[in-house]
Amino acid sequence: MEKKDIKNLIIIAIVFVGFYFLPAESGRVFKALNESVQMMSEYAKAHVLLCLIPAFFIAGAISVFVKSDSVMKYLGAAASIVVAYSVASVSGAILAVCSCTVLPLFAGIYMRGAGLGPASAFLYSGPAINVLAIIMTARVLGPELGIVRAVGAVLLSVVVGLLMAFIFRKEEKQRMSAFEMETDGDQVDLWRIVLLIGSMIGFLIFANWGAPQGDTGLWQAIYSVKWYAAGAFFIITVVSAFLLFKKEMLKKWLQSTLDYTLRVMPLLFIGVLVTGFLLGRPGNEALIPSQWIAGLVGGNSVFSNFFASVSGALMYFATLTEVPILQGLMGAGMGKGPALALLLAGPALSLPAILVISKMLKWKKTLTYVGIVVAVSTVAGIVYGMF
Repeated sequence: MEKKDIKNLIIIAIVFVGFYFLPAESGRVFKALNESVQMMSEYAKAHVLLCLIPAFFIAGAISVFVKSDSVMKYLGAAASIVVAYSVASVSGAILAVCSCTVLPLFAGIYMRGAGLGPASAFLYSGPAINVLAIIMTARVLGPELGIVRAVGAVLLSVVVGLLMAFIFRKEEKQRMSAFEMETDGDQVDLWRIVLLIGSMIGFLIFANWGAPQGDTGLWQAIYSVKWYAAGAFFIITVVSAFLLFKKEMLKKWLQSTLDYTLRVMPLLFIGVLVTGFLLGRPGNEALIPSQWIAGLVGGNSVFSNFFASVSGALMYFATLTEVPILQGLMGAGMGKGPALALLLAGPALSLPAILVISKMLKWKKTLTYVGIVVAVSTVAGIVYGMF
């Protein structure tokens, strides 16, 4: 029997045992099933059309139009550490997407030659270094926590990347040496690629620009014109695609986009359903009672910070929803250290994201990445809680 068959058999056995012992007659189980469906419905309405689909097209464009030598120049093993991690963290901060939307983009740069370290830094920074979420954190939870979250997220993105690169340095050396540097074939002018991918990123940013909470300044002004800006970027994307690229390359782009969609989307849907069944939506209980979680994150012990980090790593946070969740938990007695730990681990990870990452990196690297994020978030929470 092959390893793949054994793994599938174990998965089937776990699912069987779970359903066998599931108290189907329990009211809480029915409520959890309803939460699972409700979360899936909200996810489909809020994230698929405006977040995931643009991200899939961007990832497909990176795979087809961007040559591996260009990616490796800035994010590869031979690139300067300062340049590689600066590009990775800044790119993630500019995109400001959730943990699921960043996955196709991560896959795109990783498969085009980005080193595991910079790619991991990008994977963490995209959801964690969200300018709007940090501003909202400062307004709702206090400026101190907002500043610490911003600084911590930037520093941790680099730490996570460096640790991943160090732990898997031998495997990475083999992967990078075996990577083909694509300099032949269809050459596309850099400005055309920048225009196409840049316009898609512009659409992704403005189409998902959230409403500021009580803000009448710059962020509110941008929000008021978000759809005009998103529409302009969409038109630029369509026009540039048809006018600046050959039909054969457009077909390759669509095929690459489809490949990413088929690889990522099913696992995301499964992860969202499972998360909804276990934890429910913000303010709604599912199988696991919310008071259990609230009661375990009080004070500033190692366990409370660790539990907050693990809980954040498994929960799914739509963009900006982590702030009201933290507000409720802190009102129920959650300590400031665990609050920061959850803020640092939660947006960057989720059960759906973990399932997809395992498809790209395999479970060894995935569990290491999750472990590092949980560990550094726990330490950051403990240190912050001490002061």
